[in-house]
Amino acid sequence: MEFALVLILGLVAGTLGGIVGFGTSIMLMPALVLVFGPREAVPIMAVASVMSNVSRVAAWWREVDWKAVGAYSITAFPAGAAGAATLLVIPSRLIEGCLGLFFIAMIPLRRWMAERDMKLKLWHLSAAGLFIGFLTGLVASTGPVNAPFFLAYGLVKGSYLATEAMASIAVYSAKVITFRSLGALPLEAIVKGLIIGVTLFSGAFIAKRFVLTIDPDKFRLLMDGLLLVAGATMLWAAAR
Repeated sequence: MEFALVLILGLVAGTLGGIVGFGTSIMLMPALVLVFGPREAVPIMAVASVMSNVSRVAAWWREVDWKAVGAYSITAFPAGAAGAATLLVIPSRLIEGCLGLFFIAMIPLRRWMAERDMKLKLWHLSAAGLFIGFLTGLVASTGPVNAPFFLAYGLVKGSYLATEAMASIAVYSAKVITFRSLGALPLEAIVKGLIIGVTLFSGAFIAKRFVLTIDPDKFRLLMDGLLLVAGATMLWAAAR
């Protein structure tokens, strides 16, 4: 029964993530920790996150900006592996607290950049990939951190969702490979992650009809609201 409820939550989280590009891990992680325990929850979420991002790429395949993906992934993949290895030997509470503050701070920063029509270049995405890749290896989710950088690069709606997801696949793949190589991802956890990932996959296609009707400005406003929620969630997790 508990696993069935996790799957239902996964469908809801997958739909939300399919609309804004993140939020699945933030919604699912508390439930996974309760059902499977914290040690098993993180590797399971890593596997499910790969499928979640694959679903967004599949839904918006034609809108992927491959140059942006390459620039981000070339640094994010090795950084994600390094972060995952570090996660296994240090506590993450301090990192979660810092990320919470960072998420909230990114709201005025994104607006400040938009007001000045500042556009990021490919090398900016490479620098962001190095930083965010390592953080993603350390914690369950850094999806909200990606948002301001890809939006500032000029992506929105389907192109943002597809490109951010394709870039994230590199990071989460590195995380899964590292967990597996260090013995922290048994076959049972992989199977659970894949099952949960199926619900996330379905949610992305449910979300597509909503994304197509959202005005770009309202889309950015929605992103700001979720950054605030994500930041508050991380601060709450750090304070427990």
